[in-house]
Amino acid sequence: MNDDLHPGRRRLLKMFGLGATATTAALLQADPVLAATLGYDEKTGVSPVTYRAPKGLARNTAAKQAALGWIGANQGAVTRLNDDVWKYAELSLREWKSSLATANLLKANGFTVEWGSAGFPTAFVATYGNGGPVLGFNAEYDALPGLSQKKGVAGHDPLVYNYDAYGPSYGAGHGDAHNALGAGGTAAAIAVAQAIRTQGLKATVKLFGSAGEEQLVGKAYAVKEGVYDGLDAFLDWHPFNITTPFWNTTSALISATFTFLGASGHGGTPLGNKSGLDGALLMATMSEYLREKNVAPSGRFHYAVINGGGAPNVTPDMCSIWFFVREGSPARAQVLYDKIVECAKAAAQASQTRLVHKFHSATWNLLANKAGAELLYDNMQQIGAPKFTDADHTLAKAVQKSLGRPEVGMPTELVPLAPPAAAYTGGLATDTADISWQAPTAVLLSAAYPPGLPNHNWGVTATAATNIGHQAMLSAARYLAAGAIDLIEQPERLEAMKQEFKGRTEGIKWASMIPDGTQPPLYEPPADFLKATGQSWPPKGVTWPVPPVVAAEQLGTTGPNLPPVT
Repeated sequence: MNDDLHPGRRRLLKMFGLGATATTAALLQADPVLAATLGYDEKTGVSPVTYRAPKGLARNTAAKQAALGWIGANQGAVTRLNDDVWKYAELSLREWKSSLATANLLKANGFTVEWGSAGFPTAFVATYGNGGPVLGFNAEYDALPGLSQKKGVAGHDPLVYNYDAYGPSYGAGHGDAHNALGAGGTAAAIAVAQAIRTQGLKATVKLFGSAGEEQLVGKAYAVKEGVYDGLDAFLDWHPFNITTPFWNTTSALISATFTFLGASGHGGTPLGNKSGLDGALLMATMSEYLREKNVAPSGRFHYAVINGGGAPNVTPDMCSIWFFVREGSPARAQVLYDKIVECAKAAAQASQTRLVHKFHSATWNLLANKAGAELLYDNMQQIGAPKFTDADHTLAKAVQKSLGRPEVGMPTELVPLAPPAAAYTGGLATDTADISWQAPTAVLLSAAYPPGLPNHNWGVTATAATNIGHQAMLSAARYLAAGAIDLIEQPERLEAMKQEFKGRTEGIKWASMIPDGTQPPLYEPPADFLKATGQSWPPKGVTWPVPPVVAAEQLGTTGPNLPPVT
């Protein structure tokens, strides 16, 4: 293979300190986990230049038609779930109404539901089946802070605007279209259950309702607790601005907060005060100096100040800064995270505050599956791309115009399946990644918002509960259900995914990045939610209430009393 055609591979090797002539074996030795994702294609002879997706994998059978028929006949119920969850717009780990609505649709279609997976009140496992291969599907339903937006409105116009004379804010919104993600996964699972029921298939379907994906919490703890054990394959999708399957990797991620505790006082007489805000800002500033020489192209870190004080004339004695640290593998993420922690320690020393460091969650990078992506792609070609109306294109172009992007409307075709780039230069993370190291995982994207837009933007919220979001969600449900039927009816397809998974993970032992004994971030559910789901509070092993973090620091010295300088 002419390496001049693959400058990305050379960049990747350079990131590891290896020469351009290095082999996958050298990469494997440098970081086995990243090599299992990026290096596996080279190892097995997959070339981005010559690759062509295989055809003839997907079969049109009575069982598949039964599954697709259920989706077609029940579009109203599924889009209603999509829109209800969009309307609820509940933040991570507080998805009370959204999780109930999702579980109720599954129960109405014959699934049994067990609540409280890994101690998360809004997480559940819904099961239907009779033995055979066990196939998993995913539902997420959490919204994002500050991304409220009116449905179908092309200019930024928050549905919920919180007035404050000094600091107005927006309400939560589905700027990552998890309302569509959950409804699509749920529809796919029910559709496969319908095929099992009416066509006599022998298989088991599990739909995992996942809490707090936007904070990469729910699945990371659930996998550690064994909730996802026993799967033969896992099928997932995510709303995006194109429609295609993939077997790329994602970033590993570590989430933590750093709280600086000092001593409050009057802003007009600051001598002797100890500012928690100073500590947080010093940490942020010091961490910025890492970016040029201490962060690889695949690395990311970003942060939010959580509680920086209520008024300028009160020195805040407590301030927390929340960091996400991303890298191409768990080992690389840990190296970068350790550097961030050192910045926190130095910031506390410099600001004369006390540091309280809270680890929240962490997840590996995604181990996607080429065989699974190819099966999904063949089904997607047979089913076709999402169908958008003229009104959909008009809305998409108006949103694109508002955000300064090319006015091209919605995509009308599938993006061809292609191998991952040889170099990983950073990007998104998902807690589905930890599942992908337990069972072969097939993943696809479906266009739920206009091209040119990033997710986590108000423009996504604007389209996620319109026909644009509906068509993306229904198409994703069809693709996933069709692929699952092929895995049930063609054991060789499932075996191909398993053999690839075995080859990729050979010599690698997955271990959760979450330290033993870590209590996850939790919120106490409303009483009516606990009653409706048959749960009690707190979950087993959870300390509640959580011990408070309180600043009890002494004021600092201002030095000896001296006469004023005249």
